[in-house]
Amino acid sequence: MLLLVIVLALIYAFLNGYRDTSSVLAGVVASRAMRPRIALYLVAIADLIAPFLFGSAVARSIAAGLVNTSAISLRTIVIAMVATIGWNGFAWWRGIPSSSTHALIGGLLGAILITAGPHAIMINGLLIVLLPLLIGPLVGLILGALVMALLLYAFRNATPKVNVLFRRLQIITMLVLAMSNSSNDSYKSMGVIALGLVLSGHLSSFTIPTWVLILCATTLALGSSFGDWRQIRNLGGKIYRIRPLNALASQGASSVLILTASIFGMPVSTPHLISTALMGAGAAERVNKVRWHVASEMAASWALTIPATMIISALICAAFIAFYG
Repeated sequence: MLLLVIVLALIYAFLNGYRDTSSVLAGVVASRAMRPRIALYLVAIADLIAPFLFGSAVARSIAAGLVNTSAISLRTIVIAMVATIGWNGFAWWRGIPSSSTHALIGGLLGAILITAGPHAIMINGLLIVLLPLLIGPLVGLILGALVMALLLYAFRNATPKVNVLFRRLQIITMLVLAMSNSSNDSYKSMGVIALGLVLSGHLSSFTIPTWVLILCATTLALGSSFGDWRQIRNLGGKIYRIRPLNALASQGASSVLILTASIFGMPVSTPHLISTALMGAGAAERVNKVRWHVASEMAASWALTIPATMIISALICAAFIAFYG
């Protein structure tokens, strides 16, 4: 059962890297700051390096901080991961801009509630996990608008030639954004594996073994190296026509937010923060520049993810109990 937990966590990490690359690359590709394929490989390298530079606070929040480990089993984790991966696969197939983080939290909550009951969920830990997911997009929208407004003021007398500078700066902000994304996302799969090691008795306390760190970082980077080009193109042109300055502002704002969340152990949805920062950057330039109907569709899919994966996870639990007791 432990081996199954590890395999499922790695599948989750691969899909996470594959799908979240779209939000990291969207601004760079849309503004033509560099060749898409080169940008993709640079992001994958940044995803590989970042987990070795940041702490494991996010992993602890996902696993040890969210659930009372004495009340659950490996079966609970397997069911949660099957629900999470199933939803992520469905969302990718249908082109739904859902969040892998939301799916993971929903899958875990649904499985825990059915197999162990509400007493197994640690309320303080639940708040640490849910609050950033709920308020993060709003903060991203506001900070993206503020950064864009500052840049517009700072370069108000600049000529169009300044876009060359913006495109070069985007390469730096893209790498910082990729590293901040990996510093948050990679530790989610690490947290799942570490939780499985604790439940199986292979670890006496919650820590991230080096081999788990290497395995998850490599898998996430591998997923990133493929890149979901459909989502990259959708995000890069669906919300509005992105200029180099919009991309620079959104990348800078979302990098700060994601890195801050990682340091304080708050799991966030990086696509949500990047997308809303991009919306804020566009709105700061001109409110009607943003296609708000597209933004509302994205928000609806975000809101749907946690309840949907909770239900899927609960149904899988019910079926498992009915057949195997």
